Amino acid sequence: MEEISIPLDLDEKRMQHAPTRLDSMVRKLRDLGFRITPQRLAILKFLAESKGHPGAEEIYAAVGDSFPTTTIATVYKTLAVLKSIGEVLELEFSGDYNRYDGKKPYSHPHLICIKCNKIVDPELASLADMTEKLALESGYELITHRLDFYGICPQCRKKE
Repeated sequence: MEEISIPLDLDEKRMQHAPTRLDSMVRKLRDLGFRITPQRLAILKFLAESKGHPGAEEIYAAVGDSFPTTTIATVYKTLAVLKSIGEVLELEFSGDYNRYDGKKPYSHPHLICIKCNKIVDPELASLADMTEKLALESGYELITHRLDFYGICPQCRKKE
């Protein structure tokens, strides 16, 4: 697990001049009247800095190291709030636990390894063109989308 250092007071000037993902999440929660507890801030920081797509249990384990009184319920409640305000993308998988993307909380494609369950965000510039064309040709008003590619990642292929 990655080490988490928690800034307990966020510099408002820094937030105004160069907002980071964490700053944006905190600002939106505050604007909507949510409290920013040290535990909630640790969860936000973990999501904003995560290099992957963690599950609630992984978030709980990482935050619990610094805040042993944090419960799994706190993690789930925070994730539910973040999802409801569009600050985290929930990836649901049948037969597996849900994963969360705090860095890109909007619809985007994923590469998923069927061996180790690693999830990567590929850059597909042509996806916007394809989505627009699909909407025009079908007559649908597209609200969201989900495009997942499944395969075996380079690390798992080396193990074979």
